[in-house]
Amino acid sequence: MFDWVQNIANYLVFDVLNMNMESHLAEALNFFIYDTVKIFILLFVVIFLMGIINSYFPVDKVRNYLSRKKLYGFEYLMASLFGVVTPFCSCSSIPLFIGFVKGGIPLGVTFAFLVTSPLVNEVAIGLFVGLFGFKTTIIYVVSGVLLGMISGIILQKLRLEPYLTPWVKEILANAEKEQEQFISEKQTFRQRLPIIWNEVLKILKGILPYVLIGIAIGGLMHGYIPEGFFEQYMSKANLFAVPISTILAVPMYSNASGILPVVQVLVAKGIPLGTAIAFMMGVVGLSLPEAMLLKKVMSFKLIGIFFGVVTLCIIISGYIFNLIF
Repeated sequence: MFDWVQNIANYLVFDVLNMNMESHLAEALNFFIYDTVKIFILLFVVIFLMGIINSYFPVDKVRNYLSRKKLYGFEYLMASLFGVVTPFCSCSSIPLFIGFVKGGIPLGVTFAFLVTSPLVNEVAIGLFVGLFGFKTTIIYVVSGVLLGMISGIILQKLRLEPYLTPWVKEILANAEKEQEQFISEKQTFRQRLPIIWNEVLKILKGILPYVLIGIAIGGLMHGYIPEGFFEQYMSKANLFAVPISTILAVPMYSNASGILPVVQVLVAKGIPLGTAIAFMMGVVGLSLPEAMLLKKVMSFKLIGIFFGVVTLCIIISGYIFNLIF
């Protein structure tokens, strides 16, 4: 599918720049050019298509529906699926989290969205298909949705509302439900298109630096780190490789599209897929910047419980992935 992109990368590196095919720098640069073009194409197509869908699928309608209906547990599934179709990283999901709480949605259901949204979205799915194929992508999406649902159910059972900050409690006490739509339903597709295009550019502008940094790191790893280097630390033989990878990921911060090129290289270097995905989930779902933003709406105790439950679920998912693959 992307052979022509590889041909362009080869031409630029080996013909135009006349670099030695055996050099580490040439290998790293070739990887960077190839993955940058391929991932940018995937990002643009997927974000544009989902922009069209999202323009007919307003956030507020879902929020108000979830707050009014008794869905007998299905609200966790709906919140997780909504997290899948929203292209937000962990930090940009926080405003929606506040809006959900303000709209009267149970805290556990809101957590289900907050967990799933950065882990599995249309951008990550598009890139996952391009990097790992459909089978792996389907298993990843299902596990991400289940991770959000299970985390949300556990957190709801713990009855953590008292650990919300006074600021949120004040908002809840004075909140008036608002009925705002993303775009008026009476608008034609041609009228929606400029807004969709602006959203595409806004999302691309926001995630592109992380993508380029991720690809650059992946390129350096691909070109300079010898085959099998990671296996001694993160192989299946190391029983604690998954939890170590997850915990080490917490200080880092990126979105799924930014870290996926790194995951691709880790897998190519011999790390089991489950361990690499656990690392990715830790980076995008348990970042320190997210914790700092959550401090506005949660006490430290609630943040600690939230991170602890999600970390446990990620570790279990990593082991399950390793068993499957």
